[in-house]
Amino acid sequence: MADSEHPRLILHNFLPLDLCKELEFIHKSCCTVGYRPNVLSTTLSHLIATNSAHFILPIIPIRERLREKAEEYFGCQYELFVEFTGLISWCRGASIGWHSDDNRPYLKQRDFAAVCYLNSYDADFKGGIFHFKDGEPADIVPMAGDVIMYTADDQNIHSVDEITEGERITLTLWFSRDVSHDEDSKLISSLSRALLGVGDRKLLSYLPVPGSINMYWFPPDEASSFLSGFDIRCGRLHVLGFDIHQFQKTSHLSASDSSYNFELLSGPLLLARENELFETQFLNIMHALQLVQFYHWKFSSLKTKVEGSTPTPTPTPTPNVIPISSNQKTEIGHLRSAFLKDLQLAEGFFGNSRPIKKELLLHLPHWRTNQSIFCVPLGHVEE
Repeated sequence: MADSEHPRLILHNFLPLDLCKELEFIHKSCCTVGYRPNVLSTTLSHLIATNSAHFILPIIPIRERLREKAEEYFGCQYELFVEFTGLISWCRGASIGWHSDDNRPYLKQRDFAAVCYLNSYDADFKGGIFHFKDGEPADIVPMAGDVIMYTADDQNIHSVDEITEGERITLTLWFSRDVSHDEDSKLISSLSRALLGVGDRKLLSYLPVPGSINMYWFPPDEASSFLSGFDIRCGRLHVLGFDIHQFQKTSHLSASDSSYNFELLSGPLLLARENELFETQFLNIMHALQLVQFYHWKFSSLKTKVEGSTPTPTPTPTPNVIPISSNQKTEIGHLRSAFLKDLQLAEGFFGNSRPIKKELLLHLPHWRTNQSIFCVPLGHVEE
């Protein structure tokens, strides 16, 4: 609890760990380059625009719980509107000095903030400790499931230490008393426009539609020339042990021909791992990334459930895996050079995750069959 001069609230274990992991998966599958240096973000409007609106569903009840908690604690029942909701990760090098959250003219509508930590200091990242300039508690060590809420004005000036390793992920919300800044009305309008395009864009397939390449290029100031940096989607796949390969060879690939290569990310492609090529076709780079991130999140727990169950799980067909030829290896290298121009930067930015085991890829065909990451055949295993 806080004194009246610095109103703030700390909620321990507000979110269950499995929900934290689900939100982390959504962010790592869909995020774009963010609003600050070395920050990545996933906004609700971006999820709608990229045909991933179903990922909003687990966030909605959290927003309502937090809004109610803010109204109760800060004494403004039925007065608050959600102004912004976003999944945000601070990667190595990200930090911010002393400031209030309404410290710009275009932010004055913000009255309260809520920061939900989705992963933990030391276990998942180094640095990133939250400090209040005045009042108690003064220092907040991020732990998965915990929430801090505070006024957005100069009563709660704060800073965040630099991230020195890993990726600090939060669900962050701001609340406003001004109904003209209600996020919900904007989201409903975006959803309505998206649904009007169902016939042309096949939005009901639940398969992602990538945004502009500029949204995924880091650092963002290189997104006009693409002479250095990397595509964050390819970077995440790389640290998990995967490369991409074009589904159908249409012409000679060149690491210098960026304009042509970038078009490949919006079309069908294959995944490669070490000296093997998986022949399962993906609709685009987002499709491939969402599947890999899903099984990176879920595989261990799913495997444990299947092995510990009495019923025999439904047999799962094995995807075709072929050795990579020398020509294919060259083409994969060209694509890696095009999308990961600074490989060392990408590896340092996300960290070197242990590659996923080959056996998890036995489930790849079910992605195409079900067209949903939430449909994983487990035979008769109960949740």
